[in-house]
Amino acid sequence: MEAEDSSNGEQRMPVSSSSSSRAVEAEGSISTSRAETEHHQLLQSSVRSYRVNISISNTASSSEVRDDVWSCFTVLVTFWFFASMALIMGFYGSANLQLGPNSSQLIQTNPFFVQYVKVEELDDSKPGPMLYGFHQHPQLDVKKTWSESRVAFVPANFHQEWIYFLNKGSMVEIEYSIKSPSPLSLVIAEGRESLVEWIEDPSYPNTTLSWNIIHGRGRLQQEFSKPATYYIAVGNLNSEEAAVELNFTVKAWMYNTTTAYYSCSLGNPSCSLTIHLLKGDMAVLTSPSLKEGATAADENWYIKLSYGPRWITYFIGSGVMTVITLLAFRTCNMFRTRRGGDDSDEEDEGNGEIRVEEIEGDQRIPLLHGKDEDLDSWGSSYESISHEDEDLEERFFQASSKPLAEGESCSNRQSGGGLCVICFVSPRDCFFLPCGHCAACFDCGSRISEEDGSCPICRRKMKKVRRIFTV
Repeated sequence: MEAEDSSNGEQRMPVSSSSSSRAVEAEGSISTSRAETEHHQLLQSSVRSYRVNISISNTASSSEVRDDVWSCFTVLVTFWFFASMALIMGFYGSANLQLGPNSSQLIQTNPFFVQYVKVEELDDSKPGPMLYGFHQHPQLDVKKTWSESRVAFVPANFHQEWIYFLNKGSMVEIEYSIKSPSPLSLVIAEGRESLVEWIEDPSYPNTTLSWNIIHGRGRLQQEFSKPATYYIAVGNLNSEEAAVELNFTVKAWMYNTTTAYYSCSLGNPSCSLTIHLLKGDMAVLTSPSLKEGATAADENWYIKLSYGPRWITYFIGSGVMTVITLLAFRTCNMFRTRRGGDDSDEEDEGNGEIRVEEIEGDQRIPLLHGKDEDLDSWGSSYESISHEDEDLEERFFQASSKPLAEGESCSNRQSGGGLCVICFVSPRDCFFLPCGHCAACFDCGSRISEEDGSCPICRRKMKKVRRIFTV
């Protein structure tokens, strides 16, 4: 029995050793598979996505500066044109003057806009007017008195007028004698416009400086408070011609021309006085007294007065206006950018900064923030995957090649993964701000922005179209 047992024991020992070897091999294979699984998980865990944010605010700033320069250039040309035309053709444009006897008219201009004053007589057959130049304001201290007698025959529904240029403090006394039984109108009008208004409505007295109904004999007196051209007119509103005798006694104040550094007779036939920029020269235009036996045609002189522009002032003024406009545009852009930054939850600080953020697993980062923002410093965001696992990379590109569903934004998938919904030819390589939808190519998106201006997906008003560059 013992021998049998020992023999049996000897026979069982190889069986137990073989089973233990199998167990060791099984445990080794299990540990190997576990190691491979852990290694595979480690490789999968090492696969990460990265988001690269590239700020392109410098490019946007340069674009804004270029737009501002063109805007300022347009404002410069417009301001230069209209300001020059307003001053040259309007305020300092040429004018035709009618001078009566013993006129003394001060011509005062702005030396920053006027370089010279030119005066010429339109009727060369009547010399007499003079042009004087002064470095300082001349004295109005010469008093001159003269009398004129006139006999006028005024037709029915007509008038007759006489012109005088009188300075402040001058006075006119008028004695009249009407030989017809019908009354007449005697008016004193300041300027040609007032006289024309009286001619259109002779019965309305508020259009003239003095309005009187005269008959028989009488006397009128009028004092003038400012320098201007005054008209003395007699109107006949009756149905028959009327005769009237008038005696004018004029007491006028005239400028003293003894201190003039420049004098010129208009018989040359023109005179030109240079206006110095720092001195502010002034001119005085005078006319002589009436000669005895002078006819009605010899009573007045017709003068053309013109001004030469100082072009350097217009160019400097245009440059100053351009700088002011540029500063205004830049200030408005700064306030607009600051207001947009305050409304957003996250604001990128720093220009030209590249930031790389690690994203765990298959998490995708949207291309745009969820809020309605219009930040010029936003650029394209793209995802890059690790090349360690070819299967994962293949699955990623297969997912990115699927067509874009309607209403899906570019933030949910890789750009360029579908055709443009407008032309169905080019890939979708742009997105709209502020909604972030990616449904068209850049050419179609730009055309939509210029024409309709709304997103074709959500019909939201778009502000900008950004191209997507895949790196």
